[in-house]
Amino acid sequence: MKIPRPLAAAAALLVSAATLRAQAPPPSTQSPAPQPPLTQQQGEEMLRELRAIRMLLERLTTPRPSSPPQPEVGRVTNLKGYALGRPDAPLTMVEFTDLQCPFCRQFILTSFEDIRKNWIDTGKLRYISRDFPIPDLHAHAMSAARAARCAGEQGKFWEMRLGLLRNANVLSPEFIQKAAGDLKLDSKTFSACAASNRYDAEIQAETEEGTRLGIAGTPTFVIGRSTATVVEGPILVGALPYAQFDAKLRALLEK
Repeated sequence: MKIPRPLAAAAALLVSAATLRAQAPPPSTQSPAPQPPLTQQQGEEMLRELRAIRMLLERLTTPRPSSPPQPEVGRVTNLKGYALGRPDAPLTMVEFTDLQCPFCRQFILTSFEDIRKNWIDTGKLRYISRDFPIPDLHAHAMSAARAARCAGEQGKFWEMRLGLLRNANVLSPEFIQKAAGDLKLDSKTFSACAASNRYDAEIQAETEEGTRLGIAGTPTFVIGRSTATVVEGPILVGALPYAQFDAKLRALLEK
């Protein structure tokens, strides 16, 4: 709740008085010497300080506008690129992922393997992962997104992407380079690609589509009936238990 102006001003005066008292010399047994009157400049400086304190109090106590609610249905129009599963699978899941996100790592370490075994490998689900790096939170997310695509040039996109996600808690430039070595990638070719910005426009386009959908965090999923160019359906947010994904997929498949 916002503090009324009189109350804020009173609080400011109290703060100022307390500061002045704290700075005053200790009391003396002798009669205090007369204090010179405040000059006009000193009075104006005190008023400016009081106004600044009042503005700070008002800013700290004014509620910020709440974020808009997460949409319940999304429509993804960019289905190009890498995908797991049969292209003619009846259902498609699109995941928006930050490769350094701890919740994306949790999803990969828990629910993803059951989704892969029971839905992707059985031909019922096409799985598409879209980049949604959040550099303000995860300093290596963009580098990891580039690295996965560079590994894709040598036929190791999913191996690199899933390997980085499983180790999101230790992600670093050194780890990314080690992962490339473990996958037997050509080191010179991979390093040159990873140091470039050749895939930045694609990554940015995927991030912008996620933003248009109202996505604010990762992982976020859009699940729907498969078509060649569009997936439209319910949005699920977070590293949910497998049972929740399974129930949603079954309900969509029955439709």
